[in-house]
Amino acid sequence: MSNPSSKWWNEAVIYQIYPRSFQDSNGDGEGDLPGITSRLQYIRDLGVDAIWLSPFYTSPNKDGGYDVANPRDVDPRFGTLADAKELFDKAHALGLRVLVDVVPNHFSSEHAWFKEALASPKGSAARNRFHFYDGKDQNTPPNNWYSLFGGPAWTQLPDGQWYLHLFDSSQPDLNWDNPEVNQDFEDTFRFWIDLGADGFRIDVAHGLVKEDIHKDHEDPEGLSAALRLDVLMEPVKRNALLASNPFFDRDGVHEIYRKWRKLFDSYVERDIMAVAEIWVQPPARATLYVRKDELQQFFNFDVMNSPFDSKSLYENISNTLELVKAEQAWPTWCLSNHDCERVASRIGADAARAMALFVLALPGSTYIYNGQELGLPSGEMEDGDRQDPGHRRRAGSGRDLQRQGREDRRVRRLRELPRRPRRPRAHLRAGPPPGRQGHRRRVGRPAGQGQGAGRRRSRQGPPVDEGRRPGDRRGHLEQAAGRRAGPGRAVTSRLIETKTAARRGRRFCLCRCRNLPGMPGNLESIYPSTSLPIVSIRPKASHGRREA
Repeated sequence: MSNPSSKWWNEAVIYQIYPRSFQDSNGDGEGDLPGITSRLQYIRDLGVDAIWLSPFYTSPNKDGGYDVANPRDVDPRFGTLADAKELFDKAHALGLRVLVDVVPNHFSSEHAWFKEALASPKGSAARNRFHFYDGKDQNTPPNNWYSLFGGPAWTQLPDGQWYLHLFDSSQPDLNWDNPEVNQDFEDTFRFWIDLGADGFRIDVAHGLVKEDIHKDHEDPEGLSAALRLDVLMEPVKRNALLASNPFFDRDGVHEIYRKWRKLFDSYVERDIMAVAEIWVQPPARATLYVRKDELQQFFNFDVMNSPFDSKSLYENISNTLELVKAEQAWPTWCLSNHDCERVASRIGADAARAMALFVLALPGSTYIYNGQELGLPSGEMEDGDRQDPGHRRRAGSGRDLQRQGREDRRVRRLRELPRRPRRPRAHLRAGPPPGRQGHRRRVGRPAGQGQGAGRRRSRQGPPVDEGRRPGDRRGHLEQAAGRRAGPGRAVTSRLIETKTAARRGRRFCLCRCRNLPGMPGNLESIYPSTSLPIVSIRPKASHGRREA
């Protein structure tokens, strides 16, 4: 970790945006691309290096946009391709790079390919783009695999054939042995790169390749349980089951990523990158995805899932650094994302502020979920407001491994501990929304907390991002501007700024660090092996509040 690198992503701070609940520009109750564009200066002022946009593509939105009906177009609810181009251009003008989400494991059943497949006969080229097979008999699917949402991973058509869906039945899996599928995704990558994208987040990157389609798994229920990290299981047994998984982390997936890497590298003047969402066992297999001729990063969730204690954090960080060292890769860190509970709700506000300081001082890149810089907690959502199909089908579980309540016993114990009563939040005036100069209103609690602010509710809320009530007419950033301007925002944004300064060899101090109970006076005592030139943390009264 001591050798500097010229690649922008190695020590970048990347800000994830869930478009639907970020910023509404037209008053329809949903966030959109123009709303994101209007907030780019705010994001730049945080000191981040790049933004990552969760899916904004054409979609029936049965799975929060991860059921893509057209990966090369913008869903009308979010805007147009012209809006996307404007967002990319303004981000670049501000010095921000842009990552977009790509979902290669499956399409929506509303995709033109799948509609064509349904209208085509058995054995047709249209059906060969997906996994269509005859069953073992009239009423038995080709194998006994389970969907990650629960129930069989197969759905039968009126003509007797079955199609594979490892997630919801509205998300048919693609056949990556088909050259058409490979070419289509290369076309998708080139489309977004040419429009201005600087990189990609690869959803379910450990998926894609399936083996032994016509063979039953010896323990399908056990495998289904092993894939759910909220299910307690002996590590040896879990690893053995995951190693026998015929549809995740197969060696054939790496040939796909080597092709993608050649495509990215062909843009010699752009420095295009990709980060993989992977869940593999043993953890050492994760390094296979970041070999020199494959993807550049993979998400590391060990710290996010770690209890808030020094021993666990030290072990997870040390293991991560040793893991990536083998491939001369750089680590990634995150505390929250669209798939999990917000860190402030998971470990408490004070601990979340401490962790904000902590992870930003670590070597490597940091991913920040929108609202984390404000210390936003998770909101409360009615089951009927969720669009996560896994939540509906399996009584509270979620879309993928990250949404399946992955809290080990230690984390659950922490959540059961009594918490200090919250101090009342001050009601401050929020600034005017874009395009409405002079407009003022009072803002109370963040949406989704307590009685809310009397805002209109919608049945079309985002599946997992629970920092606001669905249907809110303002993005959570503007809502949170009316909250007490506490250290959650200040500390995080301040440290992001100083992280860049530290890379240039400048010493720095962190301001506005009052209200951090139990924090030591020197970050070196938290993480002594950090490569950053850390000095003591001390507050400075001269720094005033910053508005959102």
